[in-house]
Order: sequence, then structure tokens, then C-alpha cells
Amino acid sequence: MSYADVTPPEGPPCDDENCPFHGRLRIRGKILEGVVVSDKMDKTVIVQRDYLHYVPKYMRYERRRSRIPAHNPPCINARKGDRVLIGECRPISKTVAFCVIKVLERAKKPTG
Repeated sequence: MSYADVTPPEGPPCDDENCPFHGRLRIRGKILEGVVVSDKMDKTVIVQRDYLHYVPKYMRYERRRSRIPAHNPPCINARKGDRVLIGECRPISKTVAFCVIKVLERAKKPTG
């Protein structure tokens, strides 16, 4: 999936300067998919990607994960447990260089 396939979210436009749809932020580079594991920061989420890494010595794969801080625009508003698409952008802060561009699947509400 590329950034060209992503449509702007429905609803009123946000006034965030770092929004790829309503602000001046440009998405270029990698497009990654992951799950939001933390949304405690203001307008920032932590996205976790699980992947397999090949170890040639043992001819096996090992599970690894990476945690990527990403900007979360108010118009998208990704929450913990959501499966999201993030795109690379210019550095927004010391650690944030990605932005959430689409929520692929919302987290299921706990019952009970």
C-alpha cells in the first residue's frame, strides 16, 4: 500500500500544523504497518511492529519487534490497540519522524 492510496479522514478538518491532510507535513519514504501500544503522550503514539529476523548460523528465524513513536493528528485520533498505517516524514521532534496516516482496524471494545 502506498501513500497515494490513503484518503483524508472524514469529518471537520483539524487545525494541526503537522497533519499530512490538513497541515503542511509531507509524507515521503517508508510506509509501515503496526499496532498502537501506547497513546499516553499528547498527539503522539507508540506503534509496535513484529517481524521475523533470519539467523544464518542456525538457519532459523527469531521474532523481533520495533517500537516507533509517531505523530497522531487529531483528525485521525488513533487509540491503544488500533492497527494503523504510518508514513515517514521530516523529524517533528527528537524521536518522532513518522506520522499516522490511516487507522486500518479499530481496537475491539472489551465486553463485561
